[in-house]
Amino acid sequence: MPFEAFQNSVADRVSDLNHQYRHHAAIPVLSHALNDPLVGQVAMVSSFGAESVVLLHMISIIDRTTPVVFIDTEMLFPETLSYQIQVAKTLGLTDVRRISPTANDVQRVDPFGRLHLADTAACCDLRKARPLQEALSGFDAWITGRKRFQSGTRQTLDLFENENDHRIKINPLAHWRREDLQDYIINNRLPHHPLVAQGYPSIGCSPTTCTTKVADGADPRTGRWAGSEKTECGIHFGKNGATQEEI
Repeated sequence: MPFEAFQNSVADRVSDLNHQYRHHAAIPVLSHALNDPLVGQVAMVSSFGAESVVLLHMISIIDRTTPVVFIDTEMLFPETLSYQIQVAKTLGLTDVRRISPTANDVQRVDPFGRLHLADTAACCDLRKARPLQEALSGFDAWITGRKRFQSGTRQTLDLFENENDHRIKINPLAHWRREDLQDYIINNRLPHHPLVAQGYPSIGCSPTTCTTKVADGADPRTGRWAGSEKTECGIHFGKNGATQEEI
């Protein structure tokens, strides 16, 4: 459904959706979101990271043809690229769209592949935010795997969010705990990302400015952009650069 076809604003539709589904569990929220006319055309965005397989499995149960957008920043761990192929095949996902920054943009902004050393925010904008916005241009809503427990900025995360009065973000796992994710993966015998066992509970790009190992018992997010004030990649920034969290 084109954006202009909706009679109500994104804000009004988000409010209605949060009220309607506030007591629903993750799979019903996801199932309804894929079919509710208030939502429109939906894509899932997945990093195929440490916990991504949970939502991907739910999608495979509900509708394996759902578009799944995978951002290949061209700086990912080889293990992530292999894991993406494995998971998509195991779950029978039929529409995984692997996107990357354009060659022209990379040549213009980061010709030597070292931008992450000088400006991680600019690197994320080039390699994640721009390609994603282009990929989502034909969709009314997108599904993320964010949860309230992940960081302080996510503690009030709703099931549905207003993205700049333009698009709806759907967070089916907003109320899940870390233990719930692990139980789901074990109970459904889902494949683990191979880097988790090596001490990477949160996985982004491979440079150590972006992803590092985390000590036992530490917050998994401390392994992302360690030693800097950066906590998000930028694909969930709202108006005027206000952060709205990350996948």
